Amino acid sequence: MALVLQCIFTCTAFFMCFGLTHGKVEGRFNRRLLDHQTIYVDPSSHTSFQTIQAAIDSVSSNNKKWITISIKAGNYNEEVKIPPDKPFLYLKGEGIGKTNVVWGAHDRMLTSATFASMADNILVSGITFVNSYNYPPRKGGNPVMPALAAKISGDKSAFYECSFLGYQDTLLDDQGRHYFKQCTIVGATDFIFGGGQSIYEKCTISVNTGTLDPGSTGFIAAQARARPNDPSGFVFKQCIVNGNGKTFLGRAWKPYSRAIYYESFFSNIVVSQGWDAWNYNVFMVVLIRNQITFAENQCQGPGSNKSNRIKWEKNLSPQEWQSFTSNSYIDNEGWIQRLPLKIL
Repeated sequence: MALVLQCIFTCTAFFMCFGLTHGKVEGRFNRRLLDHQTIYVDPSSHTSFQTIQAAIDSVSSNNKKWITISIKAGNYNEEVKIPPDKPFLYLKGEGIGKTNVVWGAHDRMLTSATFASMADNILVSGITFVNSYNYPPRKGGNPVMPALAAKISGDKSAFYECSFLGYQDTLLDDQGRHYFKQCTIVGATDFIFGGGQSIYEKCTISVNTGTLDPGSTGFIAAQARARPNDPSGFVFKQCIVNGNGKTFLGRAWKPYSRAIYYESFFSNIVVSQGWDAWNYNVFMVVLIRNQITFAENQCQGPGSNKSNRIKWEKNLSPQEWQSFTSNSYIDNEGWIQRLPLKIL
């Protein structure tokens, strides 16, 4: 636990250098939540809920109005689940590295998440989610296996100034339209994966493959688009890719996998070929390469040199880049603007 907290505090210091302070969260919060019900989680108080889950459980099923769950800074050693019948919840922590939810489940991938959100219309800010089974990674530690920090399955879900810390399969971006802004995601193998239709804007994608094995290679995105009419895909917009070891930008989990990077910074951890076909052999790649959409545009940094990229990396048209990088890709009805926190 001491190592977990040390890593959390390190992330906190990093974000403070960029000015992502709790004060800014509060400033945005105060302008948008004046008319919304708020309930409180504070283990030190006799008048508040002692756990986050207890606060969620207290909300009536099929709620139609936003309810804020204000969570005091501290370490919450619990699994947190938002069931499908608890929409319109805003989980408001006190900042990255201050409000921390830590759990170490790893038995089954789909049920091991420290935080699982299955409801539509969910907003989370200022919380760090950790799966401590393989985090922080250390030699002589637990055998590496899937251990999720979060699973997001509801539609219209947004995360602002949150962090997700793990090693393998950190963030299951499962299904639905999602918006991650100024978040940190840490992992090594397929640590952003699933069939979500999501934009990651100004996020830090931190790879830790070199911690256990200096010669290992990681994979950031394993997107699961399975059909040609499936709108899903991961868009990394103005993100930073850094860390230690080496990594691929992504690999094809499903035959129509889609992941793109736009105006992002790549450190030298990105391997020259950029992308991987995963289980598809050379013959299969010839057949499906027109189906897979792996692309990058206007990226910078030592890892952004495209001269040795895979030959089947997509060259998208300006119109296609516009369609993917605009917020309309995940929001053509204004749901982000209606969130109880101004994050655009």
